[in-house]
Amino acid sequence: MKKINSIIAIAILLIAFIPTTLKAQEEDSTPEATFNFSGTVDTYFRASFTEDPVAPGTSFANLNGFALGMANFIVSYEGEKSGFVADVVFGPRGSDAVFGSVGNSSEIVNQLYAYYHLGDGVTVTMGNFNTFLGYEVISPAANFNYSTSYMFSYGPFSHTGLKLDFELADDISLMVGVFNQTDETEANYSRYTAFGAQLGLYGQYINFLGGEDYAQIDFTGGFDLSDSFFLGINATSATLSGDMGFAGVALYPQITTSDSFAIGLRGEFFSETDGFGALVLDGDADNFSLTLTGSYTSGNFMFKPELRIDSASSEIFAISPTETSDSLASFVMAMIYSF
Repeated sequence: MKKINSIIAIAILLIAFIPTTLKAQEEDSTPEATFNFSGTVDTYFRASFTEDPVAPGTSFANLNGFALGMANFIVSYEGEKSGFVADVVFGPRGSDAVFGSVGNSSEIVNQLYAYYHLGDGVTVTMGNFNTFLGYEVISPAANFNYSTSYMFSYGPFSHTGLKLDFELADDISLMVGVFNQTDETEANYSRYTAFGAQLGLYGQYINFLGGEDYAQIDFTGGFDLSDSFFLGINATSATLSGDMGFAGVALYPQITTSDSFAIGLRGEFFSETDGFGALVLDGDADNFSLTLTGSYTSGNFMFKPELRIDSASSEIFAISPTETSDSLASFVMAMIYSF
């Protein structure tokens, strides 16, 4: 009888202990909340093969000689249900990226947002975040080419507003959002509201941004043609009031030759109508550019030499104090460190 009582007592203890153990295991399996600190630092040298050191009319990498890019510092927190990103930038590239800010307190803010997971596959985000349109981004470490395209330079950089992201299935996603006017990053000063959406299908993205007197549709994607050959694609079309607008397409073939070196080409055709202002202030114009970039990587360090040739339908490049040209060749050598 004593033996039976002892067995019963042990069984009761085990039954009482199992839920506690399972709870501890569940708690152990819960992802730990994490703080992260990351960013980039970049600097470069640029020269054009002309008497005057003129740069292509695109954003970033447009200063002469030895020049500064930016220092980018990102603090983020990722919890079980929520988190935030605080992303600040310093330097000429950073100033160009946040040109829509009008208050001194926001001139260095590249992104500032918080998010909350509402349920399985549903996340709400509010604040200022970089645009979902286009193939290229502000960060120099995330682009293969160091100089940027016309489509990226004259599309939106950032949005401030609220968006909902839905993971509908494996490799299928949907985003819908409402924003301030494009690049008004700290507040809605113009009382203009924009609406955006993105449909992601197996690594290909169809994007839309629209509002009063503005609409842009954009396709961004790419394909791994082999283990070492990737082809990126970007096509976009934007219309403003009247007939003013722009459109373009770019291909990004990239070949990886080793663990530390890759070479890539950007071929972009860009066209504007009714004096949009990217190329000319009146009438229609277009530009074709080829950008050949080498990328050497060693740990967190990247070295990117780059040759770029632009050819326009009008003489838009001031190659000397008295002469303009419809073509421009330039060279860039950049160093980037990521952490």
